Amino acid sequence: MKGTITYREALRQSMYLALEENPQAIIIGQGVTDPTRIFGTTTNLVETFGQNRVIDTAIAEEGITGIAIGAALNGLYPIQTHIRVDFMALAMNQIINLAAKYKYMFGGSFKVPMLIRAVVGRSWGQGPQHSQSLQSLFSHIPGLTVIMPSTASQVLRSYRHALNNFQSPVISIEHRLLYDMSFYEKTENQSEDNAFSARIVQQGDGVTIVATSYMVEEAQKAAKWVKEQQGIQVEIIDLHVVSHVDHDLIFESVTKTGRLIIADTSWLPYGVCAEVCRGIMERNPNILRNPVIQLGMQHAPCPTSHVLEDVFYPDMGTLVNAIYTQISGSKSHNMPLPPKEYIRDQHHKFKGPF
Repeated sequence: MKGTITYREALRQSMYLALEENPQAIIIGQGVTDPTRIFGTTTNLVETFGQNRVIDTAIAEEGITGIAIGAALNGLYPIQTHIRVDFMALAMNQIINLAAKYKYMFGGSFKVPMLIRAVVGRSWGQGPQHSQSLQSLFSHIPGLTVIMPSTASQVLRSYRHALNNFQSPVISIEHRLLYDMSFYEKTENQSEDNAFSARIVQQGDGVTIVATSYMVEEAQKAAKWVKEQQGIQVEIIDLHVVSHVDHDLIFESVTKTGRLIIADTSWLPYGVCAEVCRGIMERNPNILRNPVIQLGMQHAPCPTSHVLEDVFYPDMGTLVNAIYTQISGSKSHNMPLPPKEYIRDQHHKFKGPF
């Protein structure tokens, strides 16, 4: 059965189902029972399941992460929430030196099944310490699986798969611009097959775009524009599991199109874009007709100003320009770009949690 569901509601449903279906599951973190309930994703959970399973905490990220890891080692399934991914920096020792390594160090005798939810992405001027996108950092660490669901269906499938079938720590980075977006997708009886895998969003033979998180949405808007304006057919791959890149799927697509654009939500140096490029370079760089174009945040701390944010983050206009550059083989192409008013109308403004 198909229906319309928002990303926010999919998150709330996934949290409810986790607690309902698995008596060992708990939700723990700052704000899970406060009035905003993690942007509405833990609404009514404490009233339904009680304070022993929906646990609000003090601002003590490292300590709370240690508690969650201890709970996982003793048979519970903790779902830890971070209202900003930036705050995970305060728990790096627990995540990188403990959660990621227990299974390896003890020959599989100890496992740390847990889900860490963290919110990221462009918002309303929250500045350098509340707007970072740290997926590359965590993806670098063996033992961690990092996912970036781009649709409501991916949230439902991936979270259930993590809870029911995965015995290692999973970090899910949720983009705040997706929260209010509606998706017309299957919302019941979600299959968990290949829940942790990349997917082809749409097929085309002109250029391949590999995108993460919210940039999948921007890629679809850009693809629609260039098809209507120039008849260009774009193939879009949603990377989804950024820690375990599906190099086979990407290589197959780029072999067909000969052109590659990678659009991530973070900085480019040493990042997800670089990892995707590595896969092509190690296999056969000769399949490329033109150099790869990588899109991400400008390599600087995030500005607070709305005007500077428009320059700092890539959007559908940036992608359209990259598509035309790939097709023409020149940055000085004469193909028309979307007007700023059109881009602004297409952009989903984040309204804020408060």
